[in-house]
Amino acid sequence: MTTATQAIRHELAISDGLVLLDPSTGAPRQFVDPSSPDRQFLLDDSVRWHSVEHQWGSGHLITDHGSSRWNTPNTLQDTGGTITGHYSNIAGLELTITRHGGSTFNERYAFTNTGTTVVTISSLGIQTPFSDHYLGASSSLAHSVHTHLFTGGSWAWALAEPMSAEGRLLGMVLRSGQLWGYSIESRNQNTISNARGHIVLQATDNARNPTAFGGQPLIVLEPGTQHVIEWELGWYDSREAFLHATNPPADFDRFSAPIEEDIVVTTPATTQVSSAASEVTISSAAGVHHLRASRPGTYHVTIGQDARTEISFHRTVAETVRQRAAYILKHQRTPERPGLLAYGLVPVDIITGLTQTTNGWSDWTDGSERVGMALLLQQAVRRGLLDQGAYDDLLEGWSRFAQTHLLDTTFAPRRGSQDQHTGPRFYDAPWLAEFFHERFLTTENPLDLDIAQKILARSFDLGIGDFLAIGLSETCVNVAETLERTGQLVAAQELRSNLINSARTFINTGRDLPGHEVAYEQSMVAPLVELMSDAWRLTGQHEFLNAARERLPWLLAFGGPQPHARLHGIAIRHWDGYWFGANRLWGDVFPHYWSALTAAAILRLPEPLHTPELDALAMTILRSNMANYFHDGTATCAFVMPTAVDGRPAHTADPLANDQDWHLAIWLRLASTNSIPTS
Repeated sequence: MTTATQAIRHELAISDGLVLLDPSTGAPRQFVDPSSPDRQFLLDDSVRWHSVEHQWGSGHLITDHGSSRWNTPNTLQDTGGTITGHYSNIAGLELTITRHGGSTFNERYAFTNTGTTVVTISSLGIQTPFSDHYLGASSSLAHSVHTHLFTGGSWAWALAEPMSAEGRLLGMVLRSGQLWGYSIESRNQNTISNARGHIVLQATDNARNPTAFGGQPLIVLEPGTQHVIEWELGWYDSREAFLHATNPPADFDRFSAPIEEDIVVTTPATTQVSSAASEVTISSAAGVHHLRASRPGTYHVTIGQDARTEISFHRTVAETVRQRAAYILKHQRTPERPGLLAYGLVPVDIITGLTQTTNGWSDWTDGSERVGMALLLQQAVRRGLLDQGAYDDLLEGWSRFAQTHLLDTTFAPRRGSQDQHTGPRFYDAPWLAEFFHERFLTTENPLDLDIAQKILARSFDLGIGDFLAIGLSETCVNVAETLERTGQLVAAQELRSNLINSARTFINTGRDLPGHEVAYEQSMVAPLVELMSDAWRLTGQHEFLNAARERLPWLLAFGGPQPHARLHGIAIRHWDGYWFGANRLWGDVFPHYWSALTAAAILRLPEPLHTPELDALAMTILRSNMANYFHDGTATCAFVMPTAVDGRPAHTADPLANDQDWHLAIWLRLASTNSIPTS
C-alpha cells in the first residue's frame, strides 16, 4: 500500500512545457507543449483500452527469483521537486524511481539486489505509452504522434513526432544503461488496426525471445549491486536537433546496399566496429570502416562495447525478380483446381511448401493483393527480365482467370474467386487495371487496353474518386497516355478529368480525409500526395502543387530517422502480420512493402519539390524492403519487429509469402518512368 510522506505535486516544469503527474504514483500522465496544447503525447483514460498497469513508468521483471509487475510505489516522496518512488521485492529486487524536471525531464530506474544471493534478470520492460494511434485523419493530425524507436543498447532513443509534422517533437534519449529491444502490449482483436498498442522499452527480453534484435542479454546482479536505466525527455524543434542530442557513436553513409558495394561507417578513431556474422568483412582505418557482405541478408553490427544496429545487403532487382518469379511459377499456383481456377496465384507457407487456401479470409484469396504477383511477372516479361516463353501460359491463363473470376460483368472487382462477393473493393480496381495495361503493352491486344479502361471507368462510376486507392493516380495517367496514343481521345480525356476532379475533392476535404480500411495510414497519404502531383502535371495549376507541398510532411512523418536497415524511413504499419500472415501476429511490421509507396510518392513529386535528400530517402526505402526476399526465392509478407506482442515472442519473419511482391512491382515501374537504379 502506498504511503506518501508529503503531498505530491501534480506537475513538473520541463523547459517551457509541463509534465502532468499522477499524485498517487508520481508518474507522468501527459507531456504538455504550450505551443501545441491539444497534442496528446501519451495515451490517457480517453482511450478505452488504456489501463492503469500501462501507466508511464510501470513495468515488469522476470528473474530467477520470480516474475513481477510494478505500478504503485510502496512509498512516495517529493523533495525539492524530485519525486522518489520505492517498490519493494519486485521479483527479488528493490526498485527506486526518481524523477525531476528542469530543462529536460529526467527519470532514473535503479534495481538493487539487497539480498544475499545473485539475481539474474531475463526480462525487464518499462511502459512508455506514447499516443501512437489513429482516430481518423483530422484527429490524428491534430492530436496523435508517430513514435520512432531505436533500441541499440547504449545507443537508444524514442522520438514522438506530431503526425502533422507541425510543432515540437518530444524526444527521449537514454543516458545510462542499455535498451536492447521493445515489446508491444494491447495488440489484439480488441484494438484491431488503428492502435499501435502500449510500447514497452526492454533492457532485455531474454526470457521471451533470447535472439531478438541480435541477442538479448542476461543481467546478473550480485548482492549489493544495482542495475540502472536513466533517460531524459525534452522538446525539440526538428529531427536534426534531436538526433544531434542523442550523441550518436557512429555515422552510416547508408544502411542497405547492393551486395557488391560497401557500407561506410565513421566513428571516433578508437571505436571498434564489429559483426559476429562470418559473411561480413570489415576494413577499418582511422575511424572509417568499410563493411561488405559475401551474401545477401541482414546483419547486426556492434559499435564499441555496447551499441548495436542492423544493416542489410541485397542482390540486384533483376536477380531478385528472377528468383521470385521462378518460385511463384513452381510453388504459388493452383493447378489442382478446375478450369481457369487452375491459373490462380495464392500465398504459400515457405516452410512446408503448401499453398494457403482462402479459408474465408479475404487477405488469403487469389485476388486483391495477390494481383501483385501477376503484375510483377507481367512487368518483368515486358522489360525482358524473364523469358516470355516460360511465363506465357501462366500469364495468358491468369488474364482469363481474372476476367472471369476477379471481375464481375460490369468490370467491378471481386475480392477473390472463392470469396463471397460482398461488393467491389476500391483498392483492387487500379491493380487489375494496371495488370491489363501492362499486358497490352506486351501483347498489343486491344482487348487488354479496353479492359483496363473499363475497370477504371467503372470504378469512378462507383465512387473511387472519393477514395485514396493505392496506385490509382499513376495507373490513370498511364492508361490515359496509352489511350491517347491509340487514338481514343475521348476516353483518355474522361479519365484525366475524373482524376483532376478527384484531386479537387481532396483539396476541399483538407485534413478531414475519409477513413478507409484503417482510419488513417501511410497508404492513404502516399496516394494523396501522388494524386496532387499528377493533377499538377495535368493542369499546371498551382493549387495542386501547393496541396502536394502541404501533404508531403504528413507522409514523411510516418517514417523515422533510426540508424537501422529495417527502420530508416520505413513507414510505421502495425497490423499486416495479423491480416496477411500465417502466425496471426499483431505488431509493427518493418520493413513493410507498402513503405515503397512513400518512395514512389517522393520520386513522382513535382520538380519544384524534389531535393537530393528526398531522392536518397526514396532509394533507402526501396533497398530496405529487399530484406523481405530470401536467397532461394522465398519471401515473407511480414517481419514483425517487437521482441514480443502481448507476451508472444515476435521479432520474426512470418512464414507466409503473400503480398510482399508489390515492392518489386513498384520498383520496376519507377525504374521505367523515373530512371532509378535497379542494382
